[in-house]
Amino acid sequence: MSELVDSQKELNSLLEKAAQTTLVAVDTELVWEHTYYAKLGVVQLAFSENNNSENVECHLIDATAVDMTAMGPLLANRDVTKILHDAIQDLAILKRATSVSPRTVFDTRVAAGFAGLMSTISLRDLLIALFNIELDKTETRTDWLRRPLTDTQIGYALDDVRFLHAAHDELVRRAQERGIEKWLYEEMAILDDEKFYEERDPRQQFERIKGRGRLSRRELAILRELTAWREREARSKNRPRGRVISDRMLLLLAQRKPKEIEELSRLRIIHVGQLRSHGGAILSAVKQGLAISEKELPATCPRYAYDDDFDGLSRKAIELLEQRSTEKGIDHALVATRSQILALVRDRSHADTERHLLLSGWRREFIGAELMEHTLCSAKKKAPPSRDP
Repeated sequence: MSELVDSQKELNSLLEKAAQTTLVAVDTELVWEHTYYAKLGVVQLAFSENNNSENVECHLIDATAVDMTAMGPLLANRDVTKILHDAIQDLAILKRATSVSPRTVFDTRVAAGFAGLMSTISLRDLLIALFNIELDKTETRTDWLRRPLTDTQIGYALDDVRFLHAAHDELVRRAQERGIEKWLYEEMAILDDEKFYEERDPRQQFERIKGRGRLSRRELAILRELTAWREREARSKNRPRGRVISDRMLLLLAQRKPKEIEELSRLRIIHVGQLRSHGGAILSAVKQGLAISEKELPATCPRYAYDDDFDGLSRKAIELLEQRSTEKGIDHALVATRSQILALVRDRSHADTERHLLLSGWRREFIGAELMEHTLCSAKKKAPPSRDP
């Protein structure tokens, strides 16, 4: 059973050893209930000095006791592949802790989509599918900041990295069998993009609000300002977004457009404490949204009039994608979403690589070119379906 690495000297020595290998499994254990930013409790590393997946040593780092910026060079080292399952969240948290963007990442969740499995599979289900190994997940919601850790916590944390080398090797082997290893690594290279690990622009957060599709362009502008204010407030106070104000309240405020504090208080959609703390900021955000010029208003969510031709082509494109994916053992959900397929059908001969993921990289080679040649452009020349006003 591993002991926690809780001194800077120990950590530096461990990281030096890890940097001499080519594959390092990484995971994090954290607490993320009452704050905007996750509180990092434990970081797990696993590696083998001879890169043998059957001889992996696992280590637990006490992230509450050491300076985690020391891990930055390992994350950025292009010669060392970092293996994670569902990598982006863990790496975004580690970037905040180390101030370094990761490079050369292998995500076993995504890789599963190239190996005849679902690309949304959990680590538990992946290990069952690959090796018939079932992990104990009883410590999922444990307190990773409390010390000392129990033996059960330690065992749970170690198991999350213990089998990642073997999973990496098996997933690559399966991709090689299918002749799509190149596509697998092309998809992994996307994870080098820093945008995945940066904080999102507060003015883009409104795009995540469910229910915004029923708002007018003016109401969307107000929602954008309100959501940007809430995001900045949540970050500065390190509080969950919903603890500042809920999505439902933001939608209602965007629709009601209160201009005075008395009008806001009469709406009865926010409690007295919120009114006292945030009333002025809410009114200011609404005012900013109302002041935006017509030409600068955000676009509404597109709604298309699906005529018979469009509907038929869409079904044909989806069926072809699913058929080719089944033949190749690739999860069709990894290749494209339904909305991406519909967008490609809608644009047809006007489609370009900048706006359509299916027309670039391995996706074009796999299915995009075939879709354009045989499914879309072979159809009768017909104007794309018009957008509803």
